[in-house]
Amino acid sequence: MPYQSPISPGISWYESTIADRAEYPALDGSRTADVVIVGGGFTGLSAAVHLASAGVDVVLLEACRFGDGASGRNGGQLGTGQRAWAEELEGQYGFTRAKALFDLAEEAKAHLLQFADTHKIDIEFVPGQMSVVHKKRYLKDYQSHAELMANRFGYPHIHYMDAAETAKRLGSTRYLGGVYDAGTGHIQPMKLVVGTARAAAEAGAHLYENTKVTDITSDNGRITVATAKGNVSAAKCLIAVNAYGGNLEPVSASHVMPIRSFIGATVPLGDNSPVLPGGESVDDSRFVVRYFRRSKDGRLLFGGREAYTADNPLDISTHIRRQIAEIYPALADVEITQAWGGSVGITLPRQPFVREVMPNVISAGGYSGHGVMLSNYVGKLYAETVAGNRDRLRLLEDLKIPAFPGGRTLRAPLLFLALSWYALMDRI
Repeated sequence: MPYQSPISPGISWYESTIADRAEYPALDGSRTADVVIVGGGFTGLSAAVHLASAGVDVVLLEACRFGDGASGRNGGQLGTGQRAWAEELEGQYGFTRAKALFDLAEEAKAHLLQFADTHKIDIEFVPGQMSVVHKKRYLKDYQSHAELMANRFGYPHIHYMDAAETAKRLGSTRYLGGVYDAGTGHIQPMKLVVGTARAAAEAGAHLYENTKVTDITSDNGRITVATAKGNVSAAKCLIAVNAYGGNLEPVSASHVMPIRSFIGATVPLGDNSPVLPGGESVDDSRFVVRYFRRSKDGRLLFGGREAYTADNPLDISTHIRRQIAEIYPALADVEITQAWGGSVGITLPRQPFVREVMPNVISAGGYSGHGVMLSNYVGKLYAETVAGNRDRLRLLEDLKIPAFPGGRTLRAPLLFLALSWYALMDRI
């Protein structure tokens, strides 16, 4: 019987296709290290690879198994730039800093593809991504965005699509236009998780699964990370739990909020299907984003239903199929072979949260749905910081990320009300 994560509903299609998902032991006994990492997703595993490759004694602790969190269960889309458009960041931080943040994200994209190639990880990369518009009032913004990316931010790979081109590329007339980005694409994220863990182990990192951290303290220049079966003492610590931290560390918990997101995988649609004939990935202009793509074997992988509580819906596939049918009516009765969910870590401005939360302890997360590309690179930037170069990580540390209002008691219901309002606005 396949392993099922205790923290996420449903076996993902990604997991069901992995034949060589290595298992790692649980921590049994106390030990010391130069750096201890809490969380075995993209950020933590990437940091472990780069630290161990530089000769750092690093221990990584994962509460469940590598890939059980968002890193192994997401939509697989890389995107371009930060989660917020470059022109939005320019309005907030000025051009110089916005361009630096955009360039950092482009470095992240190139690094991910190069890392996979170097370590012979078959991430099933497919080029091309479309961002499409569901409301006429957004069309001018998307057209302006394409022009700004080429003329102001030096990114010539995006062009504006009118309704006809959008319909042809989507195989659907549901959307009114959008932008086509030839400089990015999508991947099989679980393969990247598995391959990165393998690379970290081969580099000499000490990896532990099924090892839940219960407490983190910083005292007299030393970090102690406590688990049920032993402690790890280290000079530095990276907290990389994103949406799965609970109240482990209060500063991170007040700035990164988990929301549930759900994906369904259909049966293979066949070579003659009009759905996404070019194989690109898609995201749309809704606040509650719908995102979808074709898998390597021709399935439609469709995500779009979000929940703003910790509960899981009873029937994911029914809701996902309804959303598929709005875009592709011919698929109203399509068989969904797998449906799964997981938690996405978001921040109020939908920008990453990277901060030193106690002496020698840095927390990173809150990628807000843009983490496939960014989170891997943040792991590398953390390793650079340990080596003495904090300049590039500080670009993210200096972002203005406010805490969610309401404290621990009211922040969840306040977020529920706010996001439910935005979801309603998507419909009118």
